[in-house]
Amino acid sequence: MQIEATAIPDVVVITPKRHGDARGFFSESWNRKALSEAGVELPEFVQDNHSLSTAVGTLRGLHYQAPPHAQGKLVRCGRGALYDVAVDARRGSPTYGQWVGEELSFENGRQLWVPAGFLHGFVTREPDTEIIYKCTDHYNQAADGAVRWDSLGIDWGVESPQLSDKDRKAPAFAEWTSPFDTGDAA
Repeated sequence: MQIEATAIPDVVVITPKRHGDARGFFSESWNRKALSEAGVELPEFVQDNHSLSTAVGTLRGLHYQAPPHAQGKLVRCGRGALYDVAVDARRGSPTYGQWVGEELSFENGRQLWVPAGFLHGFVTREPDTEIIYKCTDHYNQAADGAVRWDSLGIDWGVESPQLSDKDRKAPAFAEWTSPFDTGDAA
């Protein structure tokens, strides 16, 4: 697996090797031993999620689950292409409020590790885009939250995204009180 650092040290890009021939390819999208040997220790995953967005420009985020149900996510694109974003929401962190974004696609096979304590969101670049992600905690409706997608200066590459009511009504980052501190990353 290829491991790449991002501008925020706790967020990494993981690109598994693809072994292919005329029939297609095989890839290990998750291998704890291989990641550990590469110096990346990720927590245990307890839930896998799979989402389909039919239209280009569908934006989902910026989402989080508050402690004690904070989720780390290992995100990949199963079909299509998306721009994936992680925002450091840990009060006291030297990168608080900063974000990184990565193009994830079926073609490039890249994955983004988004630790607990980070906001997460994505926008689709192709129709019928699938996002698949492993989570370190189970979904908990009472801990579910969102921050407005356009309140951090992120260049999503779309002017009028398709949004859910939850995302449209979310508070701006400056008006939001983060439930995370620097000890919440996992």
